[in-house]
Amino acid sequence: MTARRTFLKSLLAASVIPTLSWADAGSPSYLAAAKIADGRFSLFGLDAMGQIRFSIPLPTRGHAAAAHPTRPEAVAFARRPGTYAIVLDCISGDEIARMTTPEGRHFYGHGVFSQDGNTLFTTENHIETGEGRIGVWQVSAEYRRVGEFSSNGVGPHEILRLTGSDILVVANGGIRTHPETGRAKLNLETMRPNLSYLTTAGAVLDVVELDETLHQNSIRHIALGPDGLVGMAMQWQGNVVEKPPLLALHQMGETLRLLAAPMMQHRWLKGYAGSIAFSNDGQLVGITSPRGGVAQFFDTTSDGFIQQIDQPDICGLAPHLNGFLATDGSGNTLEISVGGATLLTTNANMAWDNHLVPIKT
Repeated sequence: MTARRTFLKSLLAASVIPTLSWADAGSPSYLAAAKIADGRFSLFGLDAMGQIRFSIPLPTRGHAAAAHPTRPEAVAFARRPGTYAIVLDCISGDEIARMTTPEGRHFYGHGVFSQDGNTLFTTENHIETGEGRIGVWQVSAEYRRVGEFSSNGVGPHEILRLTGSDILVVANGGIRTHPETGRAKLNLETMRPNLSYLTTAGAVLDVVELDETLHQNSIRHIALGPDGLVGMAMQWQGNVVEKPPLLALHQMGETLRLLAAPMMQHRWLKGYAGSIAFSNDGQLVGITSPRGGVAQFFDTTSDGFIQQIDQPDICGLAPHLNGFLATDGSGNTLEISVGGATLLTTNANMAWDNHLVPIKT
């Protein structure tokens, strides 16, 4: 009887332990990495107006982060070719776990949680063969690695999950790298980027490739519209004189659509699209170019060019109210809507890194 009472008391106590949410971390809307003026690096949580809600130190430069769908946990990935990722408690700032790739692998800087939050999927490189891999990590077991499967290409960079499903979308950039040569690109003449749709077991549901003439257009970053439309931001690895489209849209099972501004504006991208995002209603899509200091926006119905925003070193981009939120290398956050941009915050002692990751709760 005593044992039974003890069991019931412990069960009751467990049932009333509050479940922590992103609201307990200050209700951030975005995650972003940054370099501080003294040379340190941190991961930040930002609210809808670009105000900092929390800051957690990182040991080295970060790239992107993955936000858990329910718990205030974030996985901060090292800049490629990194071999570790840090799981952070966004309330206490504590390190919950450190994920390390198996020997012969390295991360590509991105990951995504399953719909239920029980599994994390990461983009990786199999160093010996150059094949892309998707690492599988069990969240409930302190982010223990439990498997891997092919990314269906070379150089997988960003990975997302179609909204409301567990279909994975992978941007296979096509570029082979090796840690011994750092970020050197080893196969530019033969690269074949693709966008692959995979099950969580690795089965290929759909794949789309660029035309042969664009085989050096590396598919690097992707974004999702509310209706399953996928946006692709690309980085041209070919002749610097050529100026191919750096933005494409694709719906699973349909034909790829290439978008570009008129040449007078398009040339300002300098062959490099750094980040991509859709507006909340999916009617607009935007890409940024930190090299060109511009962001360009398009209508997803007509595929027509709408506007260009000039902002030095702009890169991070995410949906925001009726438009977009952007970050730059001078510590600024900007609200962008059709018609122009408004400075929301400025932090002169920091430089925002490449990506602004929405927290979807």
